[in-house]
Amino acid sequence: MTKQQRLEVLSREASIIQSIIKRKSTDSFMIKGWTVTLIVATLILQGEKFQVLVAFIPLLSFWFLDAYYQQQMSMYKKLYQWDIANRLNTDDHLFDMNAKGRFKSHVPSRLQTMLADKLISFYGAMIILTVAYLAFTFYK
Repeated sequence: MTKQQRLEVLSREASIIQSIIKRKSTDSFMIKGWTVTLIVATLILQGEKFQVLVAFIPLLSFWFLDAYYQQQMSMYKKLYQWDIANRLNTDDHLFDMNAKGRFKSHVPSRLQTMLADKLISFYGAMIILTVAYLAFTFYK
């Protein structure tokens, strides 16, 4: 492959990877929105005092799902970095978008991702607010 062809391939691959990262980021943002929506709906539609505990189901489920998307984003960022650093020197992994197979061991685990600052601050705040609402309903 000539240098010009490699530059073309690098440009196409970088564009594809950037669009994947953007899509994962949008999905993560949508999950956060759905989390807030479902928790609020669960708290508004409560009947018994213990039904407030149902709000923890979407909270924990979406927290886990958001961590999955964050972990995927990290893998694709590693793929992007590898592509930028190596594409002009090698033809290995041409248009190979399997980031999980190549970079899963290079990013934090799902549990570590769940407990990372960017997720713990959002979901921790949601837990604190839900617990505060739970305490308010019990001592009302």
